[in-house]
Amino acid sequence: MVEVVTEAAVLLEHAAVRFGSTTVLADLDVTVPAGQRVAVIGPSGAGKTTLFRAIAAILKPHEGRILTLGQDTARLRGRRLRKLRADVGLIYQNDNLIPQLRVVHNVLMGRLGHWSLPRALLSLLWPQELERARTALRQVELEPRLWAMPGELSGGQQQRVAIARLMLQQPRLMLADEPVSQLDIRLGRDVIDLLANLAAAQGATLMVNLHSLELLDTHFQRVIALRDGRLLWDGPVGDLDRRLLQEIYGAEYRALKLDAIADRVAAGAAAEQS
Repeated sequence: MVEVVTEAAVLLEHAAVRFGSTTVLADLDVTVPAGQRVAVIGPSGAGKTTLFRAIAAILKPHEGRILTLGQDTARLRGRRLRKLRADVGLIYQNDNLIPQLRVVHNVLMGRLGHWSLPRALLSLLWPQELERARTALRQVELEPRLWAMPGELSGGQQQRVAIARLMLQQPRLMLADEPVSQLDIRLGRDVIDLLANLAAAQGATLMVNLHSLELLDTHFQRVIALRDGRLLWDGPVGDLDRRLLQEIYGAEYRALKLDAIADRVAAGAAAEQS
């Protein structure tokens, strides 16, 4: 019997993931309430992407347990696993779209969890629920690119198409793994705005793996920091300061110019409290 926990969208209890003899995640205890917006940060190799893959049941824990939307990911098979993956929306830093399919087909992939196999196959020839796709693209200001190929779009436009796909998927949990790392700050902020607004509109939980810490001052209620596969810090954005960021990022601190970011985050938090 698969245990159901309704209070949390994500629950990790002493969770560990290994690749061979290398431990990538170790002894993680994290609870993310349903509807929360969380930024996950940490230096390169901290285990952030592995964490998201484990939450999405792409990887299974070697120790402890991970419950995603109430389902124990280590026990899921077949229909239960497919149902969970339909309820979890994923966006990556690249390769979000199938390059051989037009934008409309990429967007309509968000409906695959709601369609029968015959209808999904038919949609490749004659797009089903076309108006849904058109409406979603209109909301991300890309309706004119409905029939374009992904290669004709910029990186920011491709990310917005992926968000339009999420609109049709209507996931209960959204995982965005460094979705803006290849975009400039202005476009990155637009993408984070769209993700946060979509999560709020659909009542979904949002977790974003952030490389660009300049975006921490928008939308996020909480920050989880990983280092060497372990939970190093967990708290509100406004509590991040230079000392904490130095501890989290170590040698990367100066290369990422985090002094200015720490000051800006602190100033933003102070402004919200005043």
